[in-house]
Amino acid sequence: MYTSTNYLPLLFILLLASCQEVPTSKFQESTPQEAGFDEQHLSQIDSLVSRYMTDQRLPGGVFLVARHGKIAYHKSFGYHSLNFWEAYQKDDLFRIASMTKAVTTVAIMQLYEKGLLRLDDPLSDYLPAYASTGVLDSFNPQDSTFTTIPAERAITIRHLLTHTSGIVYGDFMTGPIRAIYEKLELHAVGLSHPNWTTEQFINTLAKAPLLFQPGSRYNYGLNMDVLGRVVEVASGQTLENYFNEHIFAPLNMKDTYFYLPKEKQQRLVPIYSQTDSGTVMLQTDPVVYTIDYPKHRNNRHFAGGGGLTSSAMDYARFLQALLNGGSLNGQRILGRKTIELMTSDQLAGLNQEKKGYSTTPGKTMSLGFGLLTEEAAGLDAHSPGTYYWGGYFSTQFFIDPKEDLLFVGMTQVRPFRHGNFYDRLTAIIYGAIED
Repeated sequence: MYTSTNYLPLLFILLLASCQEVPTSKFQESTPQEAGFDEQHLSQIDSLVSRYMTDQRLPGGVFLVARHGKIAYHKSFGYHSLNFWEAYQKDDLFRIASMTKAVTTVAIMQLYEKGLLRLDDPLSDYLPAYASTGVLDSFNPQDSTFTTIPAERAITIRHLLTHTSGIVYGDFMTGPIRAIYEKLELHAVGLSHPNWTTEQFINTLAKAPLLFQPGSRYNYGLNMDVLGRVVEVASGQTLENYFNEHIFAPLNMKDTYFYLPKEKQQRLVPIYSQTDSGTVMLQTDPVVYTIDYPKHRNNRHFAGGGGLTSSAMDYARFLQALLNGGSLNGQRILGRKTIELMTSDQLAGLNQEKKGYSTTPGKTMSLGFGLLTEEAAGLDAHSPGTYYWGGYFSTQFFIDPKEDLLFVGMTQVRPFRHGNFYDRLTAIIYGAIED
């Protein structure tokens, strides 16, 4: 029989356990040692960036490394002008372009886990304009008219997430498909548009033929822009409002927008271009709309494949939530099992047929992300399971779940002729791990 004193040890144990509960971790800057890095080795990032800047191959940027939920490295380099008038700041804002695709993917997976859509649902269930979209058959170069043959299968949500739908970027193509996209005014639409809303854009895109039969091969395209419209239809919200309510607000992402508020526009960094010799110069592209789109009036055109502007810290918060299994600081945006599905290999068969994302064993496509599988072990220091993507203006990120590691790199160069910069930076990061 228990007496009152019998309960004291049990009570003490329960109180001790409650005191030892791990508090909600805060995603904040710490020391490299606390994150399991050798500080001296990690600081070699400084030397790498400075070397590229000295050689005028890079204008600067903001770079962030976090591990075990601790920000071990977060620095800014360079100037907004080559005349050294205004230094980059850690909270500067960058056009993240195709890194928007990761956010749209998470939105789709949120709707999936709520039962509001299925991955193999026909696209036309949500966007009826795609019910009659066919595959390009013949083309008349005199007037850019064309004929199509029926699609053998319906485009699905999964096809869009893996860029196997037949929808392409007309700007990056040559020949008939480019001419057709130009005739439909479907050029420079992956970032914003001066007149069309998202709905008008996607309904126009549905008039363009598919380049190939859905599911038959991989070709990078405007798939995520289409999915952005699917989010609007399935949720009943604009893509902007959906992102704000279901992703940005829960994760305290206060600097991520399709269109920047006026009070934040001065933090948007300029875009540089590179000469044939590889040196940088301020961008003087006459297509000003392409450059200044984050400062334009919000006309309800939300490019789910490339329209967002963000800071390194904001985007790192988004990545940390994924790395944590779907939550950050007690705010859940996605379930752990949904993330497992999202980061699983989707193109193994097409890759083997040399019609997929890559012919390199282990480099493949998950739902919305590039992915490295076990077969990729030995290509570089990334662990199998690492998923990643980048943006048109030379931003990049990766998430390595095995090492509990993430990286965000922000600069603004178009085109960037020194892609090996990020390879070298990544080697430094992994070389600095010491636990």
